[in-house]
Amino acid sequence: MADSLVIVESPAKAKTIGKYLGSKFIVKASMGHIRDLPKSQIGVEVENDFEPKYITIRGKGSILKELRDASKKVKKIYLAADPDREGEAIAWHLAHYLDIDEKDACRVVFNEITKQAVKDAFKNPRPIDMDLVNAQQARRVLDRLVGYKISPLLWKKVKKGLSAGRVQSVAVKLIHDRENEINDFIPEEYWSITAHLLKESATFEAKFHSLNGVKKELNSEADVNEVLALMGSEDFVVGEVKEKERLRNPSPPFITSSLQQEAARKLNFRASKTMQIAQQLYEGVDLGKEGTVGLITYMRTDSTRISPVAQEEAKEYIDGKYGSKFLPETPRIYTKKNANAQDAHEAIRPTSVLRDPDSVKAFTSKDQFRLYKLVWERFVASQMSSAVLDTMTIDLGNGPVSFRANGSKLKFAGFMKVYVEGNDDGTTDEDRLLPALVAGDKVNSKQIEPKQHFTQPPPRYTEARLVRMLEELGIGRPSTYAPTLETIQKRNYVAMEEKKFIPTELGDLVIQLMEEFFPEILDAEFTANMEGNLDHVEEGTQDWVSVIGDFYKSFEVRLNYAEEEMKEIEIKDEPSDEVCDKCESPMVYKMGRFGKFLACSGFPNCRNTKPIIKDTGVHCPKCAEGQIVERRSKKGRMFYGCNLYPGCDYVSWDKPVAKPCPSCGSMMIEKRVKGEVQYHCTVCTHSENVEDNEEAAE
Repeated sequence: MADSLVIVESPAKAKTIGKYLGSKFIVKASMGHIRDLPKSQIGVEVENDFEPKYITIRGKGSILKELRDASKKVKKIYLAADPDREGEAIAWHLAHYLDIDEKDACRVVFNEITKQAVKDAFKNPRPIDMDLVNAQQARRVLDRLVGYKISPLLWKKVKKGLSAGRVQSVAVKLIHDRENEINDFIPEEYWSITAHLLKESATFEAKFHSLNGVKKELNSEADVNEVLALMGSEDFVVGEVKEKERLRNPSPPFITSSLQQEAARKLNFRASKTMQIAQQLYEGVDLGKEGTVGLITYMRTDSTRISPVAQEEAKEYIDGKYGSKFLPETPRIYTKKNANAQDAHEAIRPTSVLRDPDSVKAFTSKDQFRLYKLVWERFVASQMSSAVLDTMTIDLGNGPVSFRANGSKLKFAGFMKVYVEGNDDGTTDEDRLLPALVAGDKVNSKQIEPKQHFTQPPPRYTEARLVRMLEELGIGRPSTYAPTLETIQKRNYVAMEEKKFIPTELGDLVIQLMEEFFPEILDAEFTANMEGNLDHVEEGTQDWVSVIGDFYKSFEVRLNYAEEEMKEIEIKDEPSDEVCDKCESPMVYKMGRFGKFLACSGFPNCRNTKPIIKDTGVHCPKCAEGQIVERRSKKGRMFYGCNLYPGCDYVSWDKPVAKPCPSCGSMMIEKRVKGEVQYHCTVCTHSENVEDNEEAAE
């Protein structure tokens, strides 16, 4: 008969741990938090040191009864929620409900769900860490005060349904400011001259570099013509040749933000999907004869630290698999990426490097396998020797005009044999080989290619770029990135176009009001300092009530001022040229959850609405009668379909191109491959590059 009850958050975690602990333990799931602040009211007693008024979450009654009944049948209760602020708070709420003294050794934490780690954790239970609990409470109360104090003001002055949030508002402002940068950007002309050169049978390229030994910018066609006029014969003479060896070091193991960014680049995963799959890998996968085992360590972390045991296991694996030359002279130690990083957990790594991706492929879903492979390869590479590249720079002269060619060759793969970090523009490191040349050699010119360019505005934020920016600014923590991105889209403050964020008119309106009346909420430095204060609460060096109190003093002044001075804003309906097809009244543009839509001006007598459809100028490839139009899904994602729907059900996520395929005449679609926009035929194998340098500005 069981004599101990263990409570975790999820059934998957309960199943895995239950197999490790055996019949003396009952393992049950709380299904996340059991208590929270009420939705119908602010739930914080401002005058009573910001005391939270917790209530049982609706629908948790049967779960709590099951937990209480089970607790009466055992001698000991262990609370084994996740090892972070949220997990500690869940354990504290459970202790309160089950009448467990928080000072009792009831809390069990483990960074990985493996048999040894779990058994070791149960040998060393500890009391609930109230510093961690208070840090979570402080964040919850702070976010509730901001959201529940500002939102009703926006409802009253602007429109029902608006809201504001401490971290989400900064994220929206970043997107809003970037869009303003793009709109205000004035392109500047510049030119390049590329020499396509030939040495015996080897071809290579060199770029214009300098004139009479002085580096010169080419700002106009006149500058180009000046250079071309000074060039003589087709022969170029090799000047200085520089060769050197360059080392490239591996990236550190994943932390939450870098995992989300790399999964977006390499796997095309949204941040929320990455965290969902990582949670599955952490909680356990059934590996057949080996049983259920957690494949990765805890996935909410901003520490790059790894345990000595894991480091030694990686060393032995690399030595046996690739040889000693693939090991660095001393084990790699990665330091904190920034001052705000916490070091409570290890980096994200496989629980055993011996469990390589191929060995688990048969037991995982496609997405689980792809993410596990990414984590495994990144970790192994992080413990390997540096890659060695031979680089070459060659200066070539043609009269007073100098060109420069750069080349590189991978001399020793090192960590690159296993893994290379991606980048936001999709480019890869490839060998750029140059022929063996020495000073005085002559090479022939096949073609001199002048080309006009224009500077590009900064790129819009993708999810990966936005997470990176929030991290760099010290805003949010590992557990908040994915929920923040989800929230700003659900509130319709931003939309996604071609996987990039754009602000909606609603988002712009809220940001303008926040900038005028609550500028500190939008101030990245202010928000980052608040995150630091919450970290101090977690460390036990600051009192959570005083942190909230200091914030609320100035915040209350702002609230009172806004209540008096914020003018009521009427979002007027914008007239359109459309006529209602039901009552023939004029239709107007209205603001909805996913942006503007057309509605009958005869509302409420006529409730007819229509989406705003953008014609792409492409005939439907399925019915040949309709036109392909741009639409938005219920989640705000752009897609393309036939305007004769439901008569024709053609639909695609890919943007159609007005230019037909030159090979077969079929419709082509737009795709981005390695940072370049390409047109691909939907029928034959034809594809072609399209000049698009948007990503080059990154």
